[in-house]
Amino acid sequence: MRHFKSFVSGIAALLLLTGCNRAESPAEVEQDVAEAQRDGAEQVAEAREDLARDRADSSQMLNESTAENRYELKLARADADRRVALEQCETLSGSAQEACKELAEEKYELTKAEADRDREKM
Repeated sequence: MRHFKSFVSGIAALLLLTGCNRAESPAEVEQDVAEAQRDGAEQVAEAREDLARDRADSSQMLNESTAENRYELKLARADADRRVALEQCETLSGSAQEACKELAEEKYELTKAEADRDREKM
């Protein structure tokens, strides 16, 4: 399910990046940002629940499943931040909007790479 959400989020981000670069009204952006924040909070809460449930089920402090859940939590947070940032870029137009979206995507990719490195260490 999480992988499907990530896939859908990736497709949505791609569509955002390839769409026209017109600025949205502040009211539209505010609504879109609020929706992205709600969705992100739900994803993060789900990842936290998975981590808490795994810790409760495990007698060990850290196991492979817990490490994977921590990774998923980091990705959920990064994706939520990215989606909010992309929505906030909608206040801009033209090349400024494009640059803003590219920066949001780059930050997401860096955070994701960091999470990958952390997962490999565990």
